[in-house]
Amino acid sequence: MDPAAASADGGVFLEFVDYAIRMLSSSFGGDGDDSPGAGPAPARPPWGWAVAQVLKSCCAYSSGVTAAILLSDLFQSWTEQRKSLTAKRKVELTNLLKTRNRRRRLPNTITIDSIHEKNFLSPKSVLEAVVIDVFVIPGTNIYMLTLGDTWSMSTIDLYLHRRYYNYIGQHGVLKKGREVMLTGCCLRTAMEGSGHARILPTEYMVMLLDEDEDEDAMLLAAQFCTYSFSSMMLDENRNTISYSFYARIEKIESLEPFGSTERKQIVLVDNDDAKIKFVLWGEQVLLANLFSVGSMLALDRPFIANCVHNNHEESQELCLEYGSATQVYLVPIAQQEEQVLLTPTQIRSQGSRPSCVPSDHMASQVSLSRDLHGSVDFSKYPFRVYVSDLHDKMVGVSLFGTVTSVCKASVSGASFYLEIEDATEVVLMKLNFIGLWSLGRVGVGHVVYISGLTCTLSSTNILEVSWIEEEPGSLFVNLSLLPALLNSTCLHNLSLLSDLPHSTNRTHICHVRLDHIDVNSLKVLLFHNLCGSVVSDQSGGLQCSFCKCACHSGGCTHGFQLHLTIADDSEKLFAWCVGQTAVEFLQISPDEYMELPEDERAMYLYTLQNESFTVSIANTSKRIDEYIEDDKALPVWEITRAQKCE
Repeated sequence: MDPAAASADGGVFLEFVDYAIRMLSSSFGGDGDDSPGAGPAPARPPWGWAVAQVLKSCCAYSSGVTAAILLSDLFQSWTEQRKSLTAKRKVELTNLLKTRNRRRRLPNTITIDSIHEKNFLSPKSVLEAVVIDVFVIPGTNIYMLTLGDTWSMSTIDLYLHRRYYNYIGQHGVLKKGREVMLTGCCLRTAMEGSGHARILPTEYMVMLLDEDEDEDAMLLAAQFCTYSFSSMMLDENRNTISYSFYARIEKIESLEPFGSTERKQIVLVDNDDAKIKFVLWGEQVLLANLFSVGSMLALDRPFIANCVHNNHEESQELCLEYGSATQVYLVPIAQQEEQVLLTPTQIRSQGSRPSCVPSDHMASQVSLSRDLHGSVDFSKYPFRVYVSDLHDKMVGVSLFGTVTSVCKASVSGASFYLEIEDATEVVLMKLNFIGLWSLGRVGVGHVVYISGLTCTLSSTNILEVSWIEEEPGSLFVNLSLLPALLNSTCLHNLSLLSDLPHSTNRTHICHVRLDHIDVNSLKVLLFHNLCGSVVSDQSGGLQCSFCKCACHSGGCTHGFQLHLTIADDSEKLFAWCVGQTAVEFLQISPDEYMELPEDERAMYLYTLQNESFTVSIANTSKRIDEYIEDDKALPVWEITRAQKCE
């Protein structure tokens, strides 16, 4: 298929996304230059981010959206994303942050500006800051820190917890210019006449060290290179020694609660490849929010204890704990980047000269971060990724395309296979769910957007694409079922029924009238609430035809499966629909319909003819599963959404 027609699968929807990206780029005074040397954060929004924001707005405004609503929402969201670039006044000393050691922003990180705007601070939030000033409140012995961050124009004061007082002074680590990370914070809001908001003391603060700084390197060498995990384990006098360890964070994981007390463990590996667990209890688990896998932890005076297993019996295996005298330093892992070359498909899909590519195309590449395994994170990629672009070691990938098949991966478990086709190729991906299927009804011919995909090569050199529901950035939206799409004229062009056979790889929006419907075309079946599939009565009880799982009466609902003929001035079309779409046509619930006497049912259906509707229509000709009862007898065209015209 010609890549120049790459937007055909999304039609006007993808055209609007490209238009919105251009508007955002120009609004911020940028030319969309994403070539090397264009700065740490390009003016052009990531393509996947823009699609996701439009879809979120469509979900929020289910009755329909306008171009103005979408652009307003996008502009507000993108402004938040770019605060670090739009702010003309930076707080003092932020230039002390080393751009060459850029690290990945932690998931729960909030900005100082947002604290002031919302006048609220959650204990689970993370504050990544630099110390602007250290001072004593006049007439007291209470130390305060003035903190700033790289994303904010304002500062905020922190009451310092007394466990950190020993680190202040001429030779102390905690001084002007030191980077710190905090969590477990509470805000003392500004009351009338009491000044401004301040952060109350928290004992969960980590001081960041930089191995390239002489002072920090000397501290690490002098204090943290004496002991190893192995020597501590063999030392019978370990309870009388103040140990300090330097180790890499290999894993962060939750443990089963001890009674009602929450637990987390951080697996640490030292330079001798010896491992030990650093266990956090209760409120201490907040401290894990400050850690990232791959970073180096400098642990001063940890409490040494025996591991407590899930059976609540003590083990002889040693572990470390966060004691009253424990101090934690962190050397965060540097964010690595890789230059990614634009493919011919992406260059052509942007037009004759995309804004990011000079006329000679010599700089047609962008910088993307890599994780610890060397995979390139495409969540910030400024252009659309096509199936033909997929290769090994890609994470955070977003795809937009048409479903060609969907089925359960195995009888047991919560994994499913989904096949998607775009303008270039077809790809099979594995969806992994926390529990049961949670995406609602997804059928062949539906147009979907999915983000958070990971690509790896198998042992047999086959590309495997997977999606994990609970991973950050994972999103799945079925555009064919979006109610807002019917009334959002900025996201579609109306099609005539005669146009449908000429463009089968997209969802069409049409104005139609109900031409024919009869009793024989209508079935009342039992549907699974989670996935919208027919539930059949097997020997072992009720079973979903799609999930293959046992269904209880509370998880099933009676619904319609309807065959009908629709028409407009150009053509008639035989189609089918199920669930809420069928209810929209029939304007009666399944229970109410079944209560009608049989002779009145035909009369009622006859009164519906010539009613006008706005509908979305998908082509299901590639359907090969048993998603709906009598699957092979269903018409080619499915009406995925319908709305009665007033």
